[in-house]
Amino acid sequence: MVRFPHIFGHTVYVYTWSPELKSGGYEVELFVDTPDHDLICIICRGVLRCPVRVACNHIFCKRCILQWMRRQETCPCCRKPISQSLMFVMFKLSKSISRLPIKCRNEQQGCRATVPLSDEYLHSSACPYEWLLCPHPGCGARVLRKDSQEHERTCGHWRQLCPMGCGVLLDRDSQVRHNCYRELQQRYESQRQTQRTIAAALRRKMLRMQSSMNHMRRQIGLICESLELSQGAEGPGEDPGEGTSAGTGSRASYSSSSSNTSSSSSS
Repeated sequence: MVRFPHIFGHTVYVYTWSPELKSGGYEVELFVDTPDHDLICIICRGVLRCPVRVACNHIFCKRCILQWMRRQETCPCCRKPISQSLMFVMFKLSKSISRLPIKCRNEQQGCRATVPLSDEYLHSSACPYEWLLCPHPGCGARVLRKDSQEHERTCGHWRQLCPMGCGVLLDRDSQVRHNCYRELQQRYESQRQTQRTIAAALRRKMLRMQSSMNHMRRQIGLICESLELSQGAEGPGEDPGEGTSAGTGSRASYSSSSSNTSSSSSS
């Protein structure tokens, strides 16, 4: 736990700053000139970032006071009740702070530039003393931006697509021997060979399917012939319906013949 004393009028208050409460302000050492005491946040001891004024007119970093209010809703300076609904952003003060000159964060690497606080991001994105990670997979080297081109020329993990657009990934050795026309011709021949192999495989598969279909046709023909022969061997007289009709007809003929014979005898 870190204790920060603060004198307000004739009363001395001691604040206990918890490590879990992260600083919301700018680092004081970042500025070229020591900022005025009124620009220091009493909670984080940094220069006000997005300053807000509470109901009792004390000013804090917005992030700092919101974190403070999670623990207690009283002003850190005068202990008066405060509310988020009565909290106002100090736009003019924030604009004044953004114009203060700051040192480059890469000062230890050798940068001596000073820029307004509002231009910090623009400067750091182009600062020649900014550390950069080599973009080539497997390298992992950290170099200053001003030395990145030199490292690019000597990096052993350098890889780049062919600038002519053939799509080949080049390294240091293959870049010297690379020929786009020869590469495209080899790729074309490789694709043609692949297509011929696929076409031959499809033809073989089609022939196998045709052979299977012919075999199935022969099997179906044999089955049909077997059914026809079995039906022919049974014969039409064995049909129950036809046998009954034939029997009835015979008996009728025999009765008619007997009647004719009796009539002749009587005569």
